Amino acid sequence: MRNETLNEALSGEESEAFVQYLHRFCKHDLDLFTTMEAGDPDYPASVTLTREPMVGIDRAAYRRP
Repeated sequence: MRNETLNEALSGEESEAFVQYLHRFCKHDLDLFTTMEAGDPDYPASVTLTREPMVGIDRAAYRRP
């Protein structure tokens, strides 16, 4: 993704759209898991989306936005 606004925080409207897209992605496109790298290339975030919580993490620790 290339966009000049990557150095700006999301607006409230963008945050809401992100959550809606995330829910839609998880409902329709996520199979067992997906992994990706995002954010600052010099200090990236490693993102893993799975159907199951991480081993050792109580499901109650996850919040639903």
